[in-house]
Amino acid sequence: MEAGKLNRRVQILHAQKQRAPGGQEVKTWVPLAKVWASIRHKGGLETIRAEAEASIVQASIRIRRRADIDATMRVQHGADLYEIRAVLPDEVHRDYVDLVCELGASRG
Repeated sequence: MEAGKLNRRVQILHAQKQRAPGGQEVKTWVPLAKVWASIRHKGGLETIRAEAEASIVQASIRIRRRADIDATMRVQHGADLYEIRAVLPDEVHRDYVDLVCELGASRG
């Protein structure tokens, strides 16, 4: 894989439960790794939820191959938070992993 194609610096985040001062568990997002990536947006999908329009943008984010990423994680690029929906490894060359993501569909 050519390094020039991975032209965006992103951060992989994973959920971690912590105790709040009141004793309840709170999910926080903590950094797992900073990596170079290629981000390709697929287009907007307009949906109607509770009579309010919400825009969901689908993206494919390609990074160098890693075994420690799963669909419970997020990718942060600047102020954008992408929810990882699927992790698709390159089984032929084993060079990269494609992360199927959505922007604008938060899981909390």
